Amino acid sequence: MHKRLIGSIEVTAIGFGCMSISHAYGPGLEKAEAQKVLHRALDIGHTFLDTAALYGFGANEELLGEALSGRRNEYTLASKCGLFKNSEGKREINGRPEVIKQTCEDSLRRLKTDYIDLYYLHRLDKKVPIEESVGALAELVKAGKIGHIGLSEVSAETLRKAHAVHPISALQNEYSLLTRNPEIASLEACKELGVALVAFSPVSRGLLTDEPVLPGEFPQGDIRPNMPRFQGDAYEHNLSLLDHYSVIAEKAGCSRAQLALAWLLAQGDHVIPIPGTTSIAHMEENFAAGDLKLNAGLIDELDQHINQNTIRGERYNAATTAEIDTENFS
Repeated sequence: MHKRLIGSIEVTAIGFGCMSISHAYGPGLEKAEAQKVLHRALDIGHTFLDTAALYGFGANEELLGEALSGRRNEYTLASKCGLFKNSEGKREINGRPEVIKQTCEDSLRRLKTDYIDLYYLHRLDKKVPIEESVGALAELVKAGKIGHIGLSEVSAETLRKAHAVHPISALQNEYSLLTRNPEIASLEACKELGVALVAFSPVSRGLLTDEPVLPGEFPQGDIRPNMPRFQGDAYEHNLSLLDHYSVIAEKAGCSRAQLALAWLLAQGDHVIPIPGTTSIAHMEENFAAGDLKLNAGLIDELDQHINQNTIRGERYNAATTAEIDTENFS
C-alpha cells in the first residue's frame, strides 16, 4: 500500500471513514459487528481512521475508544470539533474557542486517549472569525492534546486565512468524480500550501459502487434522499452513467469503487480518500485500490464521462448548502 503525508505523519493512501458504522446510510452496526470492522481495518493495514464528535452524537468516538484503545499506536486518529449535539440535544455549529477546547476534552475522554493526531474544525462557524477558531486549535497543539490541525468543508480563501495563523495539515472536503468542487480552487491551494486534501464520500455516497441503492429503496435513517442528486429524475440520470462507467472499470480490471478511488489518487500525491463502509468485504476492496494506477487514457475517459457538467442535482439541499463554505460551480 502506497503512503501519503498529513503534515509530518505518513499514512496509507486510502483511509477509513468511520461515520457509517454509526449512522448516515441506514442503521449503524451493532457494537460487536462494528468492533469486528474496526479491528479488521487495522489488521489489513489501515493506518488512518476518521471520526468526529458529531458521528452518532459521540457514539462513534466511544466505539473507537472502546474497541481500539489497546491498539492506539497502530493508527493515526482524526476527529473533529465545531459541529456536535448541544445541551438541548440539537445539532449545532459552534467554533468559539471555549467550545472547541471543551469538545476536545470530551472527545479525548470518549476515545480513551490523551492525544488526537489530527483534529479538524468540522464546519466554519460564520459568526466566529476563522482566525479565532484556529487560534484555539493552536493552543491545543501547544498543550499536546492534538498533533495537527485540519479544516473541513471550507474554501481555499478560508484555508489561506487559517494557514496564516497556524499551519493547516489537512483539508477534508467532499471530492469524487461526481463532486468536482475542490477543482475550483482548494485542490491547488492545498498543493501550494503543503496541505493534504482528505476526500470524503470518494465513491459518491455509494453511487460509484457495484451495488448502488436503487430509487425508492434507501433504508430508514438514510441521509441521501434529502440530497438533490439522489432524488427523482436526477438520480435516475446519475445511475444511467454507470453503464459506461462499468465498461471503463472492466478496462482497468477493477471494481467500480476501486476505479473511483484510483481516479482520486491520480489527482495528486496530496489527495487521500477516506471511503467508509459497514462491510468488511467492501473495506478490503476499497483498501486494495491504494495499489492501483490508471493510465492517462482511462483517466481522460473518466473525466469526460463523469464531471460536474454530466451529472444532475446539487450535493446538498439549500439549508445545508448555506452552512458550508466550500466553492460551488452554480
